[in-house]
Amino acid sequence: MARRYVLEQVDIFQDLTPDQLARIEEICREQNFTQGDVIFEENTPSREFYIIIDGEVEIQVDPDTISPGEEDHPPTTIAVLRRGQSFGEVAIVDPGVRSASARCGSETCKLLVIDRDDFLNLLTGDYQMGYIVMRNFAADLALKIRQTNLLVRESLL
Repeated sequence: MARRYVLEQVDIFQDLTPDQLARIEEICREQNFTQGDVIFEENTPSREFYIIIDGEVEIQVDPDTISPGEEDHPPTTIAVLRRGQSFGEVAIVDPGVRSASARCGSETCKLLVIDRDDFLNLLTGDYQMGYIVMRNFAADLALKIRQTNLLVRESLL
């Protein structure tokens, strides 16, 4: 039941029916991490996305990935995510490489993991659910792009 409650809180699953949420729940698996564990690394292939059941996840970028220099720079945390938030969703539409790393930022964290292929098969089998999820996904990405644009503007000024 905890899984269902968390799924109901996820923005990209807003407006789904209880039956549709139950089908998503069936393809989820749980994974546990302890503080400092790397969930995935920047520039690695993306095949799944995650939903936080409990704990915190830090999203980090490595400045040395963009411009390696003589001096090592520690990764920079750009977001801290908590229960009910999702991350790694770009893997749904683009199985390219990760644009950031994710690390367990609390003593422990428990995640739901959803495989890209399983999720797309589910959405293909229910076009209404597919439309709702992709509409919500587009709105979520648009918000993240706006936030990123503000950060870029602030750094330029």
